[in-house]
Amino acid sequence: MKPSKITFIIVSLFLTLNVSYAQWIGDSLVDAHIRTGIDYVYNLSFDSASTEFRFAIKSQPEHPAGHFFLAMVEWWRIITDFQNESHDKKFIAMLDNVIDICDRRLDKDENDLVGLFFKGGSLGFQGRLYGNREDWLKAANCGREALPIVQQAYQLAPDNSDILLGIGIYNYYAAMIPEIYPWVKPLMIFFPKGDKVTGLTQLKAASEHARYANIEATYFLMQVYQYYEKHYSEALRHAEVLYRRFPNNVMFHKYFGRCNAGVGNWPEVQNIFNEILNRIKKGQHGYDILAEREANYYLGLADMGQRDLDSALTYFYRADELCRAIDKDGNSGYMIMTNLKISMIYDLQGKRDLAIMQYKKVLDMKNYWDAHRLAKQYMESPYK
Repeated sequence: MKPSKITFIIVSLFLTLNVSYAQWIGDSLVDAHIRTGIDYVYNLSFDSASTEFRFAIKSQPEHPAGHFFLAMVEWWRIITDFQNESHDKKFIAMLDNVIDICDRRLDKDENDLVGLFFKGGSLGFQGRLYGNREDWLKAANCGREALPIVQQAYQLAPDNSDILLGIGIYNYYAAMIPEIYPWVKPLMIFFPKGDKVTGLTQLKAASEHARYANIEATYFLMQVYQYYEKHYSEALRHAEVLYRRFPNNVMFHKYFGRCNAGVGNWPEVQNIFNEILNRIKKGQHGYDILAEREANYYLGLADMGQRDLDSALTYFYRADELCRAIDKDGNSGYMIMTNLKISMIYDLQGKRDLAIMQYKKVLDMKNYWDAHRLAKQYMESPYK
């Protein structure tokens, strides 16, 4: 992982701030429209969400809430159609407008919670987009600007369950990243100290008690349990909650499949990713070539787990083909792991010469997770 990317994660990842806006909106009708709109956003009903947020803007044009959440419609357009960058400039401009509104409030009162929260959140989302586009300098700049804002907001309202989302994410990742990448430790002297246990506790509290941040907190908890804590059953529990509540969200749908794979529930993995392939055929929003590649990869894993090797190879060959169409800037993790799995299947089929050729191919790619170590291991001793 690049040092610039580590810096971005440390500084910016925790800044996805969904706070308890209701107590500051001051209008129960506007609050109801915003809450309805948020549900529409997560279920990828963009037109309906926009209608709700425009009502909030019309009712309170100088309050940042409606403007901020309208920008979140663009955010979900971007991350569910990630190869399309046509929404990026609009998204950045919409958040610049939110920041301007917040600055006008903060000019009148430097401790204005509404201004602090929405400005910090806007900078955080800008940083996330820049990071996703690998513009690390802009991402880091957003993070550096947002960090004192978020800290000030937390000091003013430390018991707010929604605020615990951002602080919890920071506490967890600031402690976890140096464990995985020890060379990062010297950089951490420039940042507040993290604590994994505290971070998890805060994320759980936000997931269970936050008024608006509960969905995002559940989303982060799922990822933490799946990828870092390796607590796969807990990750699956959160993934199912998200998917059942928002069945049209392709991100949650894919995670539901991944987490079932984590616990080795192969029949359910097959059901989920076959349904994803069906939605791709129907042209449902977000179900694109990236989802097709992932579906083929996991269907290959499912067949491999159930020792249907010929079928598994068919899915992996298709995943490899899709990788070649997608991976314009180097081999992705999917490309590397797909080719490693093909190698392993060749070994299981007794095709040792093909397996060795394939392992060498994996070693010619960049290392991803344990791919190089496993390829070297199975070149010395066949995978069984």
